[in-house]
Amino acid sequence: MNEERWIELETKISYQEVVIEELQNLVHNHYLTIEQMEKNIKLLTEKIEARDSGAPLAHEKPPHY
Repeated sequence: MNEERWIELETKISYQEVVIEELQNLVHNHYLTIEQMEKNIKLLTEKIEARDSGAPLAHEKPPHY
């Protein structure tokens, strides 16, 4: 291979490494966002189920107060 071809390949690899790192960060951030959303959904589901069962929520005062 000639020198020009080696430089071209090294340049491509460098760009690919940057893109891969950016994608890894993006995937990680999406994972954290999804994890938080799952926690929020679980909490909201619990609140809805508690309301449907008629039991007061832990932070709510009963209606006679």
